[in-house]
Parts: sequence; structure tokens; C-alpha cells
Amino acid sequence: MIHSLFIINNSGDIFMEKHYKSVIHRNICDYFFEALAKCAKPEDIPAVISTPHHKLIVIYRKKLFFVSVVVNEVSPLFVIEILHRAVDIFEDYFNDCTEFTLKENFVIVYELLDEMLDNGFPLATESNILKELIKPPNIFRKVANMVTGDSNLSSTLPTVQLSNIPWRRQGIKYTNNEAYFDCIEEIDAIIDKNGSTIMCEVQGYIDCCVKLSGMPDLTLCFTNPRLLDDVSFHPCVRFKRWESEKILSFVPPDGNFRLISYHIESLNSVSIPIYLKHNIQFKEGSNGRFEVTFGLRPGLGKSVENVQLNAEMPKCVLNMSLTPTQGRYTFDAVKKTLVWEIGRIDPSKIPSIRGNITVSNGSPLPESNPPLHLNFQVNQFAISGIKFGRLDVYGEKYKPFKGVKYLTRAGKIQVRT
Repeated sequence: MIHSLFIINNSGDIFMEKHYKSVIHRNICDYFFEALAKCAKPEDIPAVISTPHHKLIVIYRKKLFFVSVVVNEVSPLFVIEILHRAVDIFEDYFNDCTEFTLKENFVIVYELLDEMLDNGFPLATESNILKELIKPPNIFRKVANMVTGDSNLSSTLPTVQLSNIPWRRQGIKYTNNEAYFDCIEEIDAIIDKNGSTIMCEVQGYIDCCVKLSGMPDLTLCFTNPRLLDDVSFHPCVRFKRWESEKILSFVPPDGNFRLISYHIESLNSVSIPIYLKHNIQFKEGSNGRFEVTFGLRPGLGKSVENVQLNAEMPKCVLNMSLTPTQGRYTFDAVKKTLVWEIGRIDPSKIPSIRGNITVSNGSPLPESNPPLHLNFQVNQFAISGIKFGRLDVYGEKYKPFKGVKYLTRAGKIQVRT
């Protein structure tokens, strides 16, 4: 399936490669670089790139490109999922997945790639299995390996490898039994110049941190499960129970994992927590005008934090002289980008920014005003209205401590001006 894997940084350097069958020369990545040169941003790289004899399947995460080379016919989404799983494993092992951490743990990265894929096909992709096979790095283990000459590889087969619950090992014990659930939702929306929402979608997921002893069997209920329609589950979830009763029944992995991901479309009734009033004008031979005022939707009842406004101005703009009532702004005269960092919005003090736009003489004025892009987050708030009901534990006698956190943040929100 996966013939070779190349890891490339933002500078275009191939600093790591892994071949599962015959060696494919790194010149194959020239097709990737050609496709990347046509993209305005690294995130716009096509997921599948065709070459005369191969297919390149690409993901971009943590400012790194993971380029897999495929020879035979295969489902691209299957390969993309494997690449994302590899990045998740690296983050679990090294707490981050950057060029520095991968180079710092060069040997362990290759050991993980060897165990995750056998001859290019997925074999062991669960973190619990891999941690029994390959011990996570720490300073004491590094020193011991240098002295004794040992490696992080285990000489015995993991007990969960042959189990029907491969994501959880036997004999787990904790002094304090805890289960935490984070419901995180991202809003993607397009808002017209009158403030009406043209399109609104919510991408949500529930991340868990479960530290429970033994082999607990959990059931998680929602007060309004009908909101969840397009859902992707962790393998531990019993799908038939969800289909019939809309209850999540599962034996959880140990530690951190993503329980479900969901997508909610056409939320026309949902209003974005903040709104904008804007006035952008360009005048030939004189200064233009830029005015933006933020406001909070009535009845929100939550504070909006980490608010930021971004705008890509036309090429005719030489400079911007603005005065914000809150936060600070920066304008890059080379890239023509405006960034206004506001922070937390106080309902009693509405932030605004206004000033002049310096336009170059003789340059044609833009045909339309530039769109504005918003970033923000609201704690303890789920914009879709999803709410947790109750969590029950079966198979164990203890009562764990349970915690729930909600977070709504902006994904890609565009305000047309």
C-alpha cells in the first residue's frame, strides 16, 4: 500500500524518509514541490498528486509535510488516516511533532514507523500496543541505554496484541480514578456585508483523558443526541448501541484519546457570538478609510476571548495608520496583511479600530473590498447546543471523579465587506 514516506519541512528539506519496499529516489518529491509552488498557502496543497507511475498522498500538520508514495490502487482517505495516526503517535510519544523533536528522537521514529506499518500495510496503530513494544523516551532511559547499549524495543509481544480490546492493556491501576471530557467545536462561516450568515458549519470533537483502574465499561449519554448526525467514532465505541439507543458504550483506552468527531451542517439558526460593523473605502489620489467595530450578540452570557481580526489588503495599499480602542495592530507593508489582536471583549466596552489607508498614486483601485477573517474562543459554551447527560461505569466498584469542559472557537470565519 504505502511504498515510501518522506517528511519535509517548510523550507523544502527532506530530513527523513522511510521505504517499506524498494527504495524510491527522493526525486519523486519534485512533483510535490511543483504542486506546492502553485499554492498560496501550505494548507492548500492537494491531498493527492499524480505522477506518471506513482501517486503522492500528502498531509500538512505541525508545519511539516508527510508525503506518502503509493504504487497500486488504494483508497486515499485510508492513507490519509494512517498519516494522521502517525502524527498523533509522535505527539503522544514526544509531546510534540516538530522537525526538532523528530530529529532528536530519530531512532524511535524509525522504530515506530517499522511497527506501525508492515510492508506498507497498517499493523499496530494503537498507542497502548506501541508503548509496550517501544518504550517512550525519557532522560533516565536515554542514559541507561547509552551505558548498557540496550534499545527501547521490547523483546516480548504485547498482551493486547491478540486481545479483542487492543486499545487497552491489562492490569492498569490508579490511586485516583478520573475521567475528563472536552467538547471542542469550531465554527466555519461566511457572513455577508449586511451581517447575515450565508453559510455556517460546526466541526466538533470530544477529547477524553481517562485514568481508570481495571477494565471499566462506560456509557455516556447526551441530553440532545439527535444533533449528532454525521459522526466518526473511535474503534472502542459500540456502533450498534449508538444506532439503536444513541448512547456511547465503550471500554476506554488508557490516557488521552479522541472519542468521537462530528460535523453539523446548515446551522442557519445559530448566530455567531460576535458581529462586526465595518466601513472600508478606497479613494483614488487620496487616503482611504478603514473602520471596524466589534459587538457581542445579546444573550450570550459568556466572555469572548482571544479575539483577533485578519485582513489581506490590496496591493495598491502602501500603509495604514489606525487607532484601536483596545489591543494592538500590526500592518505588514510587504505582505499587505493587517492583524488586530484584541484579546478579551468586555461587554461594557465595545472595541473599535479606525484610521486612514494610504493608497499609491496611479494604481488601479480594487474592484471589491477585502474580506475580514475572525478568530476567537468562548469557554464553557457549545454553539451547537450539545450537552452531556450522565456517565455510568460498569465492571468496577469505584466511583470516578468526572469533569466536563466545553469550548467554542473560530475555524474559518469570513466577513465580506
